[in-house]
Amino acid sequence: MQTVKIICVGKLKDKFFYDASDEYLKRLKAYCKTEIIEIPAAKTFENNSAALTEKALDEEGKKIISKINPSENAAALCIEGKNYSSEEFAGLIKDFSAKKNGDIAFIIGGSYGLSDEVKNRADVKISMSKMTFPHRLARIMLLEQIYRAYNINANGKYHK
Repeated sequence: MQTVKIICVGKLKDKFFYDASDEYLKRLKAYCKTEIIEIPAAKTFENNSAALTEKALDEEGKKIISKINPSENAAALCIEGKNYSSEEFAGLIKDFSAKKNGDIAFIIGGSYGLSDEVKNRADVKISMSKMTFPHRLARIMLLEQIYRAYNINANGKYHK
């Protein structure tokens, strides 16, 4: 069974995010083994200098990289990534199952995004939208799209 790892900076704080996450994790058990790894956000200040922001990204990036197995496919969610339709995303997951060991690590950055080191490690960069979303909501949206992708690939009825 394919393993899908979601590495994210920050924790879910609100009950409704926990509930939504738990629901999709429950649904995904039929298709894959799913693991959520939360990386603590680096300490930042409201008016960070560019140097402090870069330091925070670097600190978070090193922790993220340490959680990615070299044999895993890595997908970074970042603004410069490619937009995928749900069907294209399902195809990406299917393609990943044939590459490396088939497992996937999706990476969601914190409020400052992802370090260049993380983006360079990624096998693919994905943009969820041209809009900006809080990382907690991005996690739920990603979980839903992963579930939808597996359902599409299994010819299920969830995706209409």
